[in-house]
Amino acid sequence: INAEYMGVAIDPLDGSSNVACDVPVGTIFGIYQREDTSRPACAADILKKPRDTLVCSGYILYGPCCMFVYTLGSGVHAFTLDPAIGEFVLTHQDIRMPTVAKCYSTNESNWLWWDEKVRALVTYFKTPDKKTNRPYWTRYVGSLVSDFHRNLLYGGIYMYPADSKDPKKTTGKLRYFYECAPLSHMAEAAGGRGSTGFVDMLDVQPDNIHQRVPLYIGNAQDVTVCEDFLQGKRK
Repeated sequence: INAEYMGVAIDPLDGSSNVACDVPVGTIFGIYQREDTSRPACAADILKKPRDTLVCSGYILYGPCCMFVYTLGSGVHAFTLDPAIGEFVLTHQDIRMPTVAKCYSTNESNWLWWDEKVRALVTYFKTPDKKTNRPYWTRYVGSLVSDFHRNLLYGGIYMYPADSKDPKKTTGKLRYFYECAPLSHMAEAAGGRGSTGFVDMLDVQPDNIHQRVPLYIGNAQDVTVCEDFLQGKRK
């Protein structure tokens, strides 16, 4: 990658509110291609659909072990820090999300501030049905990078819907450029999907460097289920 043509968006410590209780946290990043290199980089360089500009995405997970996970758009690979030699060693090559999930991750304490479509969606995942392998289990760490990493390896759907709890964050809580877009880039490279509930995450036309959006990410078929509920195709 030629650095002259790149802009980097980074969440330096995702899950930082969990640091004091030793919950795994991480650094999420996205590397975006610039078109105009005749001037210094600015926010306008990446205010475009990430499907056209996002060339590398990844995260470093600080947990029981330290892992570096990344994609260049084709295949997701993970390297684990070996303290004995002080180097990252390739431990997971070409990671693929399992096609069948058994867990969902969401902050259900926001139930009162969700709209009826979101409530119906979460109720769906909790309702027993053998044909669709339900009910799903709840697995929610509260650190996006940790929840995504688990679902990447074991399968699952992560949901952070928009809610009415905070009048300043009515379009969602998570940041688009340095959380949702990079992780959706990784999900697609592993056979999964990321969505706002209405459009593929990488096809969003951003208008703000700190833009917030809803996030539904994980197994492709479960993300489609989320979209169907949110768009009123299922009840």
